[in-house]
Amino acid sequence: MKPWVSLFSGGKDSSWALYRALEDGKPVERLVTVHPEGDSFMYHVPATELASLAAESIGIPLVNVRPDDFDDGATAAEDSSQRGDRELEPLEAELSALADELGGIDGVTAGAVESSYQTDRLEGLCDRLDAELFAPLWQQNPRELAEAMFAAGFEITIVSVSARGLDESWLGRTLDAEALAELERLNDEYGVHVLGEGGEFETLVTDAPHMDRRIELEYETTFDGLRGSLQITDAWLAA
Repeated sequence: MKPWVSLFSGGKDSSWALYRALEDGKPVERLVTVHPEGDSFMYHVPATELASLAAESIGIPLVNVRPDDFDDGATAAEDSSQRGDRELEPLEAELSALADELGGIDGVTAGAVESSYQTDRLEGLCDRLDAELFAPLWQQNPRELAEAMFAAGFEITIVSVSARGLDESWLGRTLDAEALAELERLNDEYGVHVLGEGGEFETLVTDAPHMDRRIELEYETTFDGLRGSLQITDAWLAA
């Protein structure tokens, strides 16, 4: 069997896809983190620098992809489809290089839940690499997914918010059963997705069964009345 590669941001969705792949015995030999410098249609943005700590705790080598700001080269006539295709290019180049280095890639894991925008492009990429796409969250019930993460022992920290109903108190909060119940109420009131699939919030997994040591954080928060994020001042792996 050839190696597998896991698309990995450190957030809950990509972490769950990796965890499930490892549980299934897939030989994941590399994690790949894309670090967008600006807003991105394709990738998780906040706190991706902490993916290296998570990778160290997991024990799988991490490859960083640092494309130019995705706004560079954009034109007024560029639509969202063209933007997504352009954002995919540096990732595809890196995966092609990894395939050469590893003697081929059997599969790629991804944390897509409901976004056809992302999944269609990743499926096309995997077809071109002659690799399988493993997306265990795809089209699954969001509440059941969250409960499965909690049951497995995932510790999930909210690192950014961008939706009505999510104020500064959510920054740094643990996503747990109590928070999930509140998110369901916010879904009824404002349409907030309970897993943040529409970008309503982003997360960092600070501990999980496939991690040897949890990630400890020190941070400040910024919030402008609608959007906010953690400003990480220090991060380390617990002894």
